[in-house]
Amino acid sequence: MVLFLALCFVGIAIGGICAFVIFWPLSLVHLRDKHPQARESLGDGAFLSPGALGWLLSGRYREVRDAQFTGLATPARVSACVILVALSLSALLWLWSVLPR
Repeated sequence: MVLFLALCFVGIAIGGICAFVIFWPLSLVHLRDKHPQARESLGDGAFLSPGALGWLLSGRYREVRDAQFTGLATPARVSACVILVALSLSALLWLWSVLPR
């Protein structure tokens, strides 16, 4: 049963990855088109750069005062959090299943 729950969390993480792959690139394109100074601060290859992901996860994207951008970045942040939490819980459940009792 524990491994089944771990697998369910992996499925939730996959759903989060799908949402992240949709919303984060759209957010970056919006930054490129409307706010080039904010986009330049993230650097090249911002899709998976640690600095850009930290910027997103910490909520500093709200400094860009644009409702359209935050409407794209907020689901990207939520999906990134879902990915991290679901994979962490899955790993914890897996460890629980393999540790001797």
